[in-house]
Parts: sequence; structure tokens; C-alpha cells
Amino acid sequence: MVEKLSETARAAFFAAHPGWAPVDGRDAAKKVFRFKDFNEAFGFMTRVALAADKADHHPEWFNVYNRVEITLTTHDAGGLSERDAALAAFIDNAAAEGR
Repeated sequence: MVEKLSETARAAFFAAHPGWAPVDGRDAAKKVFRFKDFNEAFGFMTRVALAADKADHHPEWFNVYNRVEITLTTHDAGGLSERDAALAAFIDNAAAEGR
């Protein structure tokens, strides 16, 4: 089973992943990405979906045109875990490459 991040590791997660913010009332992290248009946003979502499926760790997300809002948490752990840290790193890289 995946372990929930300790308070120290949770603080390190937010320090290491600029733009990700805690979600009120949940042990989760959220970030909003904006792209040039829908095509760019959808391409980004496709890259993330393929990586997430391969890792068997799926984000919560919402998309409207060029905006993609992603929330990460590990339901099995009851909060943020190393899986979220790894996926956040991939997501940030995918967003940088897609622009």
C-alpha cells in the first residue's frame, strides 16, 4: 500500500512544485494550467493521461477550452503520496514542453 506523505514531505512537495497549492478540506494539491488554445490543452491532457494510466495513478481534472485544472491525491493513502509527487513532476514537464 502507498503511504501518505509525512508533514515534512508534504511541505517539501509544495516547495518542489511551484504553482501547486493545497486544497481546502483535503490532503490534495491543485494547479491550473492555461494553454494557447483547446488543441494545445488537449494534447497536454493526452500526454498526462498516457503517463497516469501507465503509472495506474489518475488525476482529477477539469477542462474548459484552454484551461486545465488538475487535483492530485492518492485515494488509497488518504492524501498526498510519492505517486502524486512523481505525477506532478511529469505534469509540470509536459506543460512546459507543450507550450
